[in-house]
Amino acid sequence: MVGLIGKKVGMTQVFDEDGSLVPVTVLKVEPNLVIQRRTGETDGYSAVVLGAHPRKESRMRKPDLGQYPDGATARADLYEFRDFDREVAVGDELTLDLLKDSGYVDVTGTSKGKGFQGVMKRHNFGGGRKTHGSKFHRTNGSTGMAAWPSKVIKGTKMAGRMGGERSTVLNLRVVEIDQEEQLLLVRGAVPGRNDSVVRIRPAVKKPLIG
Repeated sequence: MVGLIGKKVGMTQVFDEDGSLVPVTVLKVEPNLVIQRRTGETDGYSAVVLGAHPRKESRMRKPDLGQYPDGATARADLYEFRDFDREVAVGDELTLDLLKDSGYVDVTGTSKGKGFQGVMKRHNFGGGRKTHGSKFHRTNGSTGMAAWPSKVIKGTKMAGRMGGERSTVLNLRVVEIDQEEQLLLVRGAVPGRNDSVVRIRPAVKKPLIG
């Protein structure tokens, strides 16, 4: 397993070889710095810690700066990829070349926060009748039992905070890789707002659709 850290630029559309219009998400993937390597002997597992997006050292804490290799520029975003399937050394820089043979990728990000929402928006409830005299429009209805178990079951779908959670979209087709501009174009939508940090890795499942 390999992976890279990038940023979501936004969505646009391109034309493929047969002239079909394809909606794509543009991801900016600047060179990722290998900051640390975890090994089974010292840490109990194998992983590589990557850093992306340079940051001023004056804006970071000294304990955080201590984990960077000598002479390396501090990075704003760090992420650990377990069982990294490449031989890399601390201080190496990884680019989009790492994904050039990946026809499909999985992208992980933080979904847009939507605040406190009702059950119709949060769980796609249908709601009640919109007629005069109806007392059931957008509410969630009964939630617990009276006799047994006389409580609300954990996990019952209710109104609450929506979005702002880690989310992964699987099997996004790679439409184009622009090495010069450090851009990766994938078909479909990616979780998160524009300019949010995402993690990209080759698809772990066989694509279900072309």
